[in-house]
Amino acid sequence: MSGFAEKPEPLQVPGLVHLHTGKVRDLYQNEAGDLVMVASDRMSAYDWVLPSEIPDKGRILTQLSLWWFDQIADLIPNHVLSTELPPGAPADWAGRALICKSLQMLPVECVARGYLTGSGLVEYKETRTVCGLALPEGLVDGSELPAPIFTPATKAAVGEHDENVSYEEVARQVGADTAAQLRQATLAVYARGRDIARDRGIILADTKFEFGFENNETLVLADEVLTPDSSRFWPADEWEPGHAQPSYDKQFVRDWLTSPESGWDRKSEQPPPPLPQQVVDATRAKYVEAYERLTGTTWS
Repeated sequence: MSGFAEKPEPLQVPGLVHLHTGKVRDLYQNEAGDLVMVASDRMSAYDWVLPSEIPDKGRILTQLSLWWFDQIADLIPNHVLSTELPPGAPADWAGRALICKSLQMLPVECVARGYLTGSGLVEYKETRTVCGLALPEGLVDGSELPAPIFTPATKAAVGEHDENVSYEEVARQVGADTAAQLRQATLAVYARGRDIARDRGIILADTKFEFGFENNETLVLADEVLTPDSSRFWPADEWEPGHAQPSYDKQFVRDWLTSPESGWDRKSEQPPPPLPQQVVDATRAKYVEAYERLTGTTWS
């Protein structure tokens, strides 16, 4: 069992219809048929949405995504229509709510990997492949790959794992032409993000994107992009293949949850306990640091 430790009740906002509560984002629809996406401060780990929140996390993710959308605007259109607060919305939504195009979303998590770690490393150790793509011998945790690879996954519901799939399976699900578009767009955006992050002393190890079609013809980048929630960012000056790398994400949360101090058994069906304040503070600081290093601006 997994999912929400404490599922939040959606806010009732005049003129908006609540559609979905995700791990981090709440989705509404306005009277014009546009989507209103609100990034909360919720934190997820090990397929659980935790009972503790990370202050400012939703705003950081939203503002960082907006910054990245500007950096890649020449590569692919995105779903953002407006950053204006919807009429009647609570003041707390400021900086975390986006009005977005309603797209025909594709059922694929589009993952690009430039380095070997995570589920890719697990598969590589067993078969010397990742999503069916053959890789050279001798790679270890944190190794840079000869070239970035497209390693798609299925989209999973809250509390469930995404499952890696082959490119051929994606082509079977969405068609060969669309699969080719997804692979090209994913690798192009990853390459741009990798180069920009590298100039700021950060390694973009891997990342995932979501895409949809506008009017059944134009491929559009949706959801968040190149954030610590959707990507593995490593400090370049500490990169050392052969073991897990320090990262700008949920590292403090994962470490504490699996430590004796938490008293939580990951294999049990019990939800995780609340996070200690020092873990909350350290995690927030990592998100802020990632934002400031990437954008070159001070978080306020």
